[in-house]
Amino acid sequence: MATATHSAARAAKPATRPEDPRFSAGPTRKRPGWTLDALSDAALGRSHRSALGKAKLKECIDLTREVLEVPDDYRIGIVPASDTGAVEMAMWSMLGERPVMVAAWESFGQGWITDAEKQLPLDDLALLTADYGKLPDFSAYTGNQDLVFTANGTTSGVKVADYDFIPTDRQGVTICDATSAVFAQDLPWEKLDVVTYSWQKVMGGEAAHGMIILSPRAVERLESYSPPWPLPKIFRMTKGGKINEGIFQGSTINTPSLLCVEDHLDALKWVKAKGGLKFMQDRADKNAQTIWDWVEKRDWIENLCEVDAQRSNTGVCLKIVDPRITALPADEQSAFAKSIITILGEENVAVDFGAYRTAPPGFRLWVSGLCENSDVVALLPWLDWAFETKLEELG
Repeated sequence: MATATHSAARAAKPATRPEDPRFSAGPTRKRPGWTLDALSDAALGRSHRSALGKAKLKECIDLTREVLEVPDDYRIGIVPASDTGAVEMAMWSMLGERPVMVAAWESFGQGWITDAEKQLPLDDLALLTADYGKLPDFSAYTGNQDLVFTANGTTSGVKVADYDFIPTDRQGVTICDATSAVFAQDLPWEKLDVVTYSWQKVMGGEAAHGMIILSPRAVERLESYSPPWPLPKIFRMTKGGKINEGIFQGSTINTPSLLCVEDHLDALKWVKAKGGLKFMQDRADKNAQTIWDWVEKRDWIENLCEVDAQRSNTGVCLKIVDPRITALPADEQSAFAKSIITILGEENVAVDFGAYRTAPPGFRLWVSGLCENSDVVALLPWLDWAFETKLEELG
């Protein structure tokens, strides 16, 4: 906890509001300057199987490789059902060949545990779990198991800061849900065999489209192993025992929205023009550091993540620690945090920034590379004002 104390006097109502009050964790805000005119070249009314449609999808894949700096021998595909669909496609297609380990420290990772433990008939399953704010102990992973984990806990603000626990010469495949990390954090491709994410997280895209990136080891698993359970059509990545290369050239399994494709192309082109991956990473780092510096000077709020090096630079999760609030029953603590969210929404200062429903009472501020630092700076005094205002109302 910070050693500084908050003022006994109520904080003055700030005069400056963020220009963009959207701090939602997904879909996230659009890139600066975005308007509907950016989508005027969308291939609307055209088949995704037409030459134009396939060209748009292939351009999206090629730009993704360039901006994310994906190795040439990794395959990139656009798949149904957002990041969830991409993760489940990998799990249901690849797991069961050898022992499986699933690591989770927040709600989305717990979802993959549910798949592995309750839905898939896996005979040899180990679970690595930790509470909100912490990472599990990865030392049990030897490389012999298949591993499913999140790179960045979307609802906890805790990221994997060191991937050295994954052996380069492993026998298992690693399936990494990177939806809150991609475009903002370094991904060590040599350690990752399946990387999944959605457009609506760090790149501000619309919902329902997922991405899956496969290493040569992942392709080898798909071509050498057939799971004993039925696979829905939208999970099938092979045809005749070989990888279906069409998926990774723009022939999607089901019909994508070409309007959403155009929107994602716009975001990719903007990132490329601004400097690429490092530009996005640097902006996320600066935005997150602005919040962390502010937190250090307050005693009513703390980072949910307990280890500084593991703090997320995309979804910054904060918890209220003022003893006058933590002494309240759990439902009243949650109500207090929600009252702050409500008042700042009414002021059009910040919207959709509440902590996840199963996380400790507090806030989740999405501040990845599409967010202007000036908006972060403008927001923070409002948090002080709202806290003091609602605290005074408690009496």
